[in-house]
Amino acid sequence: MIVTVTLNAALDVSYEAAGLSWQSTRDVSRVRHRAGGRGVAVARVLHTFGHEVLAAGLAGGATGELLREDLGRSGIPVAFTEIGRESRRVLEVTDTASARTMRLREPGPYVTTEELGRFAADYRRLLADATAVVLCGTLPAGLPPEIYGSLATWAAEGGVPVILSAGGSALRYAASRRPDLVVPDAGEDGVLDSPDAALASADALLRLGAAAVAIPSGRHVAVVTKAGRWSASGAPGSAAPESLGAFVAGLVPGLLLGWSWPDLLRHAVAVAAAATPSGDVNLAVYERLVDGVTVEAAG
Repeated sequence: MIVTVTLNAALDVSYEAAGLSWQSTRDVSRVRHRAGGRGVAVARVLHTFGHEVLAAGLAGGATGELLREDLGRSGIPVAFTEIGRESRRVLEVTDTASARTMRLREPGPYVTTEELGRFAADYRRLLADATAVVLCGTLPAGLPPEIYGSLATWAAEGGVPVILSAGGSALRYAASRRPDLVVPDAGEDGVLDSPDAALASADALLRLGAAAVAIPSGRHVAVVTKAGRWSASGAPGSAAPESLGAFVAGLVPGLLLGWSWPDLLRHAVAVAAAATPSGDVNLAVYERLVDGVTVEAAG
């Protein structure tokens, strides 16, 4: 069972309306509510490919209940630890006339020390049945930046592989705990500004202790390990991977099954390229794209 951890889960609320402008009123043509957060997105993609997965993390209030209900309807088991304050929402408004979109992200809830303790106990119980843990996303207020490092350490002590996708000090603390794979946040410390900057950032994370680092950079993706470097171009006819959650999910199975890095990277790039704006993956598109992904050894 692959356990995904989303400490700052969100309810994604999407509105569609035509001809939006400031200081005006428009009728909404479509509304959608869906569980969100990067770890949730990873769980959704892994479930689509038939992997046994469980979504864990923190959730509170009526929003947290809606998160659980949405994942339940999708057939994804959940083990969110209850917190007292309301989970955040992310509001996406799309103008269907111009195809322009705005995203408004609420701040995460404050998490108390007692709530963190209960989550830690729940997490350590889940490790008994986990084949891997995927630690993803931003941290809500009240959590120390060292938290991902602690979660990674507990998993490693039980022989459970760790995949980490985070940014800032939380990323650096956890990278020193020797996770099996790190995927930095988009734009983390400028790593997406250029391929050279991406490789320099990957090297720094390897020096901290990460076993491997995967970084999307424009239309290319790089994987850097102590044994070598590989790069993959975006799937034909697609943009660069827009969904970091889908890309992370695409890396996990191959890592657990011992695939070669070229095969693992080819699969992950195609998964991300086949992701829809809602975070689902079109399996027919994936099958069409995967053989066209080019992977090369880098210097």
